[in-house]
Amino acid sequence: MKKLSFQPASFLTALLLGAIACLTGCATTGMDRATNTTNSMQTVEGDYKQASIQIVATRASLEDLIKPDQIDMKKAYDAYTADVVKMENSGKQLDTHTDRMSVKGNDYFTEWDNSYTDPEIRELSERRRIEIREGYVKISEASIGVKGSLKSYLTDIREIQKYLSNDLTPQGIESIRPVAQRALTDGDTLREAVKPVLVAIDRVKADMVQGGMNKGPATEGDHK
Repeated sequence: MKKLSFQPASFLTALLLGAIACLTGCATTGMDRATNTTNSMQTVEGDYKQASIQIVATRASLEDLIKPDQIDMKKAYDAYTADVVKMENSGKQLDTHTDRMSVKGNDYFTEWDNSYTDPEIRELSERRRIEIREGYVKISEASIGVKGSLKSYLTDIREIQKYLSNDLTPQGIESIRPVAQRALTDGDTLREAVKPVLVAIDRVKADMVQGGMNKGPATEGDHK
């Protein structure tokens, strides 16, 4: 069997080249971090808007399902079930992207470069960091209660779907109607709760945008 030869010099050269490539290719500037953060905010903003649209669609299919003169209960039930699945997927996506936005925001403010020798510039930089961070914190403040309300809403619409999967009869629909009405109300309340979050995101995003124009939706690479 032929033995593999080991060349220390070649190995060291490859190692050094790899390290240099990482330092030059992986390094990010404050502008890069700001852009990644605003992109992640834009993604979350889109998720919230999509969730609001899906709440409206789910409301419509649930109302159709529980209406007293519903003739084709199976068709209405299938449409409602499809909306429940879409709503659950929307909630999962929102959770994932919100976590990513939080990480990128923390990176941005933690790595804010304030190593200026001029005290006036250093003070201006720190003041600006605090100003933007205060706006960013308002996103979290506006989000208080939204996550819990969303989870509760998802639980309700899923359990209504599960209940009717066992009793898709006029009597079954009539018995679940009070719970369904509550879910409809909770969905409307949730949509209203989302509005202040969208306003907070939009304000911070506008304050942080780099280069005088919005880069646009985040790419898959920005999510990593």
